Amino acid sequence: MPNTLTLALSKGRIYKETLPLLKAAGIEPIDDPETSRKLILDTNQADVKLIIVRASDVPTYVEYGGADIGVAGKDVLLEHPDAELYEPVDLEIACCKLMTAGRVNEVEKKGRLKVATKFVESTRRFYAQQGKQVEIIKLYGSMELAPLVGMADRIVDVVDTGNTLRANGLEPLEHIADISSRLVVNKASMKTKHARIQKFISQIRAAVREQRND
Repeated sequence: MPNTLTLALSKGRIYKETLPLLKAAGIEPIDDPETSRKLILDTNQADVKLIIVRASDVPTYVEYGGADIGVAGKDVLLEHPDAELYEPVDLEIACCKLMTAGRVNEVEKKGRLKVATKFVESTRRFYAQQGKQVEIIKLYGSMELAPLVGMADRIVDVVDTGNTLRANGLEPLEHIADISSRLVVNKASMKTKHARIQKFISQIRAAVREQRND
């Protein structure tokens, strides 16, 4: 839509923590994604729309022009290393770590490890940098279960407090990456809507600085 700015967000923690930053840029949703059945949400600015998509789909929507701008976790962006996107701002929200984890005090076995994760690209790169060959088992949830039932030796997942790991007899082991949410921008939109998007980026940068100093 030529005169509309479309932002791609995902429900949950990222959405909630993005709202104050959007408000600082003068953008407030009219519809609540938790209660509305609409997929394109209106805001207080008639020419700014929000689309609510799965977190893992945000980079794809932005790259292919379904949205001009998106907010995506670095964990998701690391799974799209070749995506044609600008990543101008670290929003410093939804912070956590991408880590390996395994059973408490378990000695690492010899030979090829089995690693369960939904972060396939990041896992492959991490172990390749160590010169290790691993068998990656792709799961979409309940990663902690895989070592408990003997399906995997390790998992790779995002870790915040580590409470879920500990509750299941697991412990974080190796640090892969620090994760936070980033603003991503479609390259074509940056050209065709340059002034509008640059203004938005500046407002968001200022909001991040202000939030950091609170």
